[in-house]
Amino acid sequence: TNSSTSCSNGSFGSDFSPPPPSLSQMFNMLDSAAELMMVHRDFHAALGTCNRGLESLACMELEENRCEELKAAFCMLGVQALAELNQWHGVFSWVLQQYEHLEIIPAKIMQTCILLFSKVGEPAVMQEATRVWLHCSSNGQAAGFRTVAELYLLHILLPLGHLEEARELISGDVGRTAFTEDQRQTALDVVEEKTRQNEELFLNPRSPPDSDAAARPASTRGTVMRKLEAMLRFLHRKCLMTGSGSFPLRKVFLAAVLLYMLFLRLDPAHPSSFMWISKLLTLIRQMWRSIKGL
Repeated sequence: TNSSTSCSNGSFGSDFSPPPPSLSQMFNMLDSAAELMMVHRDFHAALGTCNRGLESLACMELEENRCEELKAAFCMLGVQALAELNQWHGVFSWVLQQYEHLEIIPAKIMQTCILLFSKVGEPAVMQEATRVWLHCSSNGQAAGFRTVAELYLLHILLPLGHLEEARELISGDVGRTAFTEDQRQTALDVVEEKTRQNEELFLNPRSPPDSDAAARPASTRGTVMRKLEAMLRFLHRKCLMTGSGSFPLRKVFLAAVLLYMLFLRLDPAHPSSFMWISKLLTLIRQMWRSIKGL
């Protein structure tokens, strides 16, 4: 969002300028967007709130870390809203509009976009952008760098059959930065297993697909998802009861929402998704125990 446009005074001229929103107002706006998304399922309103929040941030003078934290949170919710509105094809261009340069996009937003385009069967959309992001030296120390590299490998390179590039990624600078020696060896084993599967498929094109997903009871996956939703709604009600000034608890709820949104883009019926969703449920339980005393 262009800050000079967003902060202009229009026909009132330079002598009039509305006061910038306070920090508490920005958190309230963020909470409102999360509530519209999770509780009311009003994705148009949630996206509009995110856009207004991003415009307001451009007019504020906050410490850089706090501003980036709020911006990333609004963008995460905005990405989810666009996806729910079936406007996923415009998600990454919308993100680029907010950050202007893809190298500075936060890792958690890159992760969300990779998972989203993998979910809709278009992993190639994020291939070049993720490659550039991973090879930007300033991102090597980012907290989520390893996860971005993992998702690039598992959700982009392997599904697209770019196995040689996958090996180069693991053995090159990105792999050495992101993974330990054991992790690199495990990743190479995954690539070799994919190579073996492709060769078998080529030799036996009529072989039946893996039936592991069908063997796992669907009721178990459904129970996990229902527990996730119930716990998030309970957190939301507790946030409301504690009052508008309880920033730590509200931020915990928002973090849980963002994690839920991130992993909901995975198909719960897919065997590789079940482990992640189960881990997320465990994480939210730990978060809940940690805030019981608030």
